[in-house]
Amino acid sequence: MARNIRVERINQTPLEKQEIELVERKGVGHPDSIADGLAESVSRALCNEYVKKCGTVLHHNTDQVEVVAGRSNPAYRGGELISPIYVLLVGRATKEFNGMRFATDTTAIRAARDYLAETLANIDVDRHVIVDCKLGVGSTDLQSVFMRGKAPLANDTSFGVGYAPFTETEELVYNVERAMVKEFQRDLPAIGEDIKVMGMRNKDDITLTVACAMVGRHIDDLSHYICIKDELRDKILDLCSKYTDRNVTVDVNTGDDVNSGSVYITVTGTSAEMGDDGSVGRGNRCNGLITPNRPMSMEATSGKNPINHVGKIYNLLSNRIATDISKVVPGAGEVYVRILAQIGHPIDQPLVSSIQVIPESGADMKKIKSESEAIADQWLSDITKITEMCTNGELETF
Repeated sequence: MARNIRVERINQTPLEKQEIELVERKGVGHPDSIADGLAESVSRALCNEYVKKCGTVLHHNTDQVEVVAGRSNPAYRGGELISPIYVLLVGRATKEFNGMRFATDTTAIRAARDYLAETLANIDVDRHVIVDCKLGVGSTDLQSVFMRGKAPLANDTSFGVGYAPFTETEELVYNVERAMVKEFQRDLPAIGEDIKVMGMRNKDDITLTVACAMVGRHIDDLSHYICIKDELRDKILDLCSKYTDRNVTVDVNTGDDVNSGSVYITVTGTSAEMGDDGSVGRGNRCNGLITPNRPMSMEATSGKNPINHVGKIYNLLSNRIATDISKVVPGAGEVYVRILAQIGHPIDQPLVSSIQVIPESGADMKKIKSESEAIADQWLSDITKITEMCTNGELETF
């Protein structure tokens, strides 16, 4: 059966040539990202538990995690948590199937605690966090959807969107946050994981506004805090030179009032310790960015089951297709992909796969069309690969 793949040329100014561009990334320690990470880690743990016990992934959705802020008393060279952060794991999971019972709640709690310990360097999971689990019972009837035919049937009438390639500003915003946690933190242990990077490009001038929760026990006093901010700014500027020749300005923790001594220090490196709550789906899209200049889906990708939940699968798939087209197809330029499912229909046969291309000057649109269709068709024919990649932790969802 031929798939409904449509490729069209669109006439609009490529984003790199537009005057104003806005890009945001919430770091892994932001309360919304914590919720996303917990939701996905719990889903992945349940997938592995189901496969180990019965050889297949059973129905579940764990995309309703809530992070409720605690209370803290941050201080230089120390500080303490007065009330712990509260995490509520909510969703649906299959707890019994074909006579087998599954330890869904204990599996979820263990996965959540492991994720927090691995992600937040200054969290004491036993003392700083309460993890509560209220997973409801998933419908075993939905297993017939998972197992029927070559491809699962879509659980919803929903769509996914993706685009490629990243602009320079998008690359900057994404990689600055990643470097702060994976590289800069080694030299500057005061850097917490709760980071937000907001990028604005005005023609050829880029301003990065960076909010970083500093960890008080690694800071001696106010002057030391200011030195750390200055060093962090210099490190970010050095990194930016690898990605762009444009003029870059970096501002760090602009909410500080140095004269009064009011600065952004924390006990744990996340604002979830006091004041900021978090929910799944309020942060980064599945490509790791929030991009008001690009089309986005409102669907939360993290925590949804990777078998037939098209709100997850099609967002991930759209980005893979767009990336492959932009890398492989000569002259493709800017690529946008939208995939729409109908509930109850095979996920490898969407109602439409729309591919929009802003071709480079002089590009052969006929060739772009045929090669793009082939790439999309190949991905759709092997759509269960997305499921495997999610289960194995090979795909980021936020």
